[in-house]
Amino acid sequence: MKTFSIIPVILFYSYLGLAQKSIEKTLESFNSGSVPYITVQALKTETTAILLDTRKKEEYDVSHLEKAHWVGFKSFNLTRIKEQIPDTLTPLIVYCSIGVRSEQIGEKLKAAGYPNVKNLYGGIFQWKIEGEKVVDSLNQSTERVHAFSKHWGKLLTNAEKVYSSKTDFD
Repeated sequence: MKTFSIIPVILFYSYLGLAQKSIEKTLESFNSGSVPYITVQALKTETTAILLDTRKKEEYDVSHLEKAHWVGFKSFNLTRIKEQIPDTLTPLIVYCSIGVRSEQIGEKLKAAGYPNVKNLYGGIFQWKIEGEKVVDSLNQSTERVHAFSKHWGKLLTNAEKVYSSKTDFD
């Protein structure tokens, strides 16, 4: 019964976000700022952080930031992160399409004792909009970016948009 009462709320907030015309306004609508942002320009000079892609595996396979590790959203596994990154002081940068899913994963990481977590402002969309390189599953440069859905894809202005029939989070 609770599922049915949650669906209208989700649809309402989805509509609000989809109606937004910019990444900035969308992030203001969906994010609380609980995970500090890092800009594309600042990330370009970052040398010690580990990049964590919080999108669906299908999205990651189309393209991702070079050297990023896929951690997923629904399939996110904190135990696996603790095994792979035992030093909780390691700087971590999470990202997704624009920064909504990644904020939620960033919150989980911070709650687990990783204090140096930042969220890439605008996600892979902003990265591409600013002309930065993404790579495919073969680590080859590509212009393709998974746009998640036609609505969210409106925020991606300078890449070859890839869509799939499923738009669940993992």
